[in-house]
Amino acid sequence: MTARALFLRHHEEDRPGLVGEAFEARGYELGVVMMDASSPTPSVEGYDVLVILGSKHAVYDEAIEAAWFGRELDVIAQADLLDVPIFGICFGAQALCLHHGGVVERSNEPEVGWFDVVAHNGSGIGPGPWFEFHFDHCTLPADAELWATSPKAVQAFAVGKNVGVQFHPEIDDAQLADWFASGDDNGARSLGVDPAQLLVETARETPAARVRTAELVNLFLAHVGR
Repeated sequence: MTARALFLRHHEEDRPGLVGEAFEARGYELGVVMMDASSPTPSVEGYDVLVILGSKHAVYDEAIEAAWFGRELDVIAQADLLDVPIFGICFGAQALCLHHGGVVERSNEPEVGWFDVVAHNGSGIGPGPWFEFHFDHCTLPADAELWATSPKAVQAFAVGKNVGVQFHPEIDDAQLADWFASGDDNGARSLGVDPAQLLVETARETPAARVRTAELVNLFLAHVGR
């Protein structure tokens, strides 16, 4: 039977990207559903893995929680109940952190661009560089295992079978161009980052990032015994 991975996205311009490619290379069939105020709550039944992509929103935004994020937390709870491991990316990692009792707050040191990370606890996380685009940061719950950090934030962790990464392993230059076309370039500009130059850098990094992301997905699947 073909293994199946369900991807939750929060914006039309979001795609499974390099992470999706890596799962497909491992024989997974992908399902991609929207999670927002106008979409129905998805079910993880029949899936082997849940992947939660990023969002422009904050997990601590009460209006977002009322509109749809509360239902996303229910999806995470369902996945835990059904023993479906979760791979959370940026907002998805923050959702995992919050669900398991951690804290997510606005960061005084946001990161946008390509940054190296440092692995901890023998996690095997590669140093990168990894693509970052976050303005919040996690304080991990007590039962989480730290997997990687940068000088500014927790970058990867595990809680049981679930794994969260603060960086965006799914990103290639095509998806970043779509992000910027949707208005996300304002977030980069607010930090003094030149979107055009970042696109050039991302195009240069994409081939190596594809390899790093495949290794990361393999690491996740090994962690969950798949």
